[in-house]
Amino acid sequence: MQLRSWLTTVTVSCLFWVISWVFAPAALALVQIQLSDISYHECPPDVAAGTVTPGGNSIAANCFIVTGKAENKSGKMVVNADIFGRIYDADNNSILQNRTRLGSIEEVPPGVSDFELRISVPANQPTPLQLKQFKASGFTGQVRR
Repeated sequence: MQLRSWLTTVTVSCLFWVISWVFAPAALALVQIQLSDISYHECPPDVAAGTVTPGGNSIAANCFIVTGKAENKSGKMVVNADIFGRIYDADNNSILQNRTRLGSIEEVPPGVSDFELRISVPANQPTPLQLKQFKASGFTGQVRR
């Protein structure tokens, strides 16, 4: 009798797996977005510089806008494209240690489009900033966050 119960359980599990696989929504493809012409400038005066809190201590921060071009070669609208990169100060010290995700682009249409990203940098880190290894990736459909 235990064998019959075990076989029933396995059969139902397999059937559930097959049904969920057949009727599952199409997988959303991860699309690589090439970023180029990366530069930055200070935020406009109406955007407050603010503070950052590394290690729980609040320190003054400067505001910058990173700009560039995003190239989407997929032929489809890409949404929720995460931007990754490294930012260093003039002394080659990392601005955002242990963090390469810098933000996101809500929508990237097919072709080349402009993007911008606001960052806060501790005021004691010297400029000019060095922007390195920028890239992005997103999905061709809405992803829950």
